[in-house]
Amino acid sequence: MPEGIDLEALDCARIPRHIAVIMDGNGRWAKLRGKNRAAGHKAGIEGVRELIRTASDIGVRYLTIYSFSTENWVRPKAEVMGLMDLFAKTMAAELAGMDAESVRIRVIGDMSALPTRTRKTFENAIVQTADNDGMTLVIAVNYGSRTEIVEAARTLARQAASGDLSSAAIETLDIETFAHHLQTSGIPDPDLLIRTSGEYRLSNFLLFQIAYSELYVTDTLWPDFDRFELLRAVLAYQARNRRYGGV
Repeated sequence: MPEGIDLEALDCARIPRHIAVIMDGNGRWAKLRGKNRAAGHKAGIEGVRELIRTASDIGVRYLTIYSFSTENWVRPKAEVMGLMDLFAKTMAAELAGMDAESVRIRVIGDMSALPTRTRKTFENAIVQTADNDGMTLVIAVNYGSRTEIVEAARTLARQAASGDLSSAAIETLDIETFAHHLQTSGIPDPDLLIRTSGEYRLSNFLLFQIAYSELYVTDTLWPDFDRFELLRAVLAYQARNRRYGGV
């Protein structure tokens, strides 16, 4: 067992309900091994598989993975198209297994901009698993939190302009009502946000939702992030005192 992991210390009654992950480091992992970035992305898929399995096994109810941001389109076209193809192939290959495990799949982000094959693969996964009652896997693809927040504000503004939202309702608009207009509506806020590769930034990910999430940053590059790395993060989470602004 890896150093620093004491499975007996894991409190099964205090497993984070929702874990969100910024999967970073595929490119650096590949560069260190003299490979191209595509090889790093392919290697990262096994990390995703193990993350999903382990999270489900320990009782995590919601798992959100940051697969592709709205800013990632500026990468070389060949890399982007390779990622889109990898998304489609991986989802098609893994869907039956996740469905058998009763995993429910949701996607946040603008799928309309995705290549047809990739978009249809995601849409099929959403429909096929809609009635499952196991862990919910939320895939953030072509997602940007600032855009999500602005779109929610636009929706509320349109409702106000059309008269569907009264002036009284505007004055009493609260956090819960606003959150209902986000793409994560119905999903609890993350308890734990994990970022790999040692980078200390949020990269436009769930900015509204992580207001009181516990943050965990590891130097481990994403393809090397295994089940023990996830358990190490959960143990660190369980060692913290979540005060939500209190004392």
